[in-house]
Amino acid sequence: MLGANHVRLRCMDGVVRMGRIPGSMKKKTWIREGDIVIAVPWAFQDEKADVIWKYTRPQVNWLERKGYLKG
Repeated sequence: MLGANHVRLRCMDGVVRMGRIPGSMKKKTWIREGDIVIAVPWAFQDEKADVIWKYTRPQVNWLERKGYLKG
């Protein structure tokens, strides 16, 4: 967490990006260190991304069992 609505993300492609949590998600969803999220990189600045989804613990377990996440 970097403060306000910004987080530092370690993406699956190996790039560390600064993520922005949109206002609609910030009010409803708490994002903490270690959470698995979906982030969409910006088209014009690859080092920044928008967080669009946070996985719940059961969803993360399912993704690990199916081999989508490295464990």
